[in-house]
Amino acid sequence: MKSVNIHAAKTNLSKLVEQAALGEAFIIAKAGKPMVRVLPMEAQAKPSRLGGLEGVFKIPEDFDTMYQEEIIRMFEGEAE
Repeated sequence: MKSVNIHAAKTNLSKLVEQAALGEAFIIAKAGKPMVRVLPMEAQAKPSRLGGLEGVFKIPEDFDTMYQEEIIRMFEGEAE
């Protein structure tokens, strides 16, 4: 990881920030002593849309028991 002194960081801040955004983290040092590390931001995950299809379709009351026997036979290798 490269180290940049404060004066150089101020002079080249735009370029350094662009490089950091592309994944090239760097350290800003004062008198040769590391002070801070600049890292790229993590990509923000899109929020989930739980319930986004609510009201669009209806799930039958017997959904969890539909075709249950047929599926069991398929798993056991007895399906037609």
